[in-house]
Amino acid sequence: MSEWLSYRPEDFLMFSPRVYERLFVLHNEALWPLPLLALLLGTALLLALVFPRPGRVCATLGLLAIAWLFVAWAFLWQRYAPINWGIRYVVPLFALQALLLLALGLWRGGLELPARWQPPRVLGLALVAYAVFLHPLTALLYGRGLAGAEVVGLAPDPLAIATLGVAATVQPARRGWTLLAIPALWCLASAYTLHLLNAPGAWPPLLAVLIALAARLWPRD
Repeated sequence: MSEWLSYRPEDFLMFSPRVYERLFVLHNEALWPLPLLALLLGTALLLALVFPRPGRVCATLGLLAIAWLFVAWAFLWQRYAPINWGIRYVVPLFALQALLLLALGLWRGGLELPARWQPPRVLGLALVAYAVFLHPLTALLYGRGLAGAEVVGLAPDPLAIATLGVAATVQPARRGWTLLAIPALWCLASAYTLHLLNAPGAWPPLLAVLIALAARLWPRD
């Protein structure tokens, strides 16, 4: 028993920071030129949120649902699970998030995006803009180079952050909270993993959760 008590959480990690960083390099190389297409689709997603229309809301939710399924299969199952056995239990949650996006977007009137520029909308759009344009650039700050960039729609962290931005904004509020749960759990788990790896990128996912909660809790007219 005393031997078990001597272990620290980071002792149970099955991979090094270098191996974790190489995941994204290999992922992008295997999918090229999909990272460029993902950036274009992310831009379209942001524009649909800036200029909301009923049809655009459905398209936005459908695009996010496809992205959650794709990331679950292409990144989590194909690349991350072989070095982290616990990820296989996360894959069903990503599939569930995709179903929630589709179901809540279509069931009984679906979801609405506010047209007024209130703080919750600004914060939600800021999260989406960060996920699409700024999060890939953090690879440069961490010394990976753009070859290891985490691109929205292809990597889990920016996808979860973008979904937090949408979930923080949509109405009705109860459905927004439902859509927020799984992305928030992933961001917290990712932040903890990066912290254990002593990686410098642990704070963006955690900050994204705090911003999304603040936006969701903000009083609305």
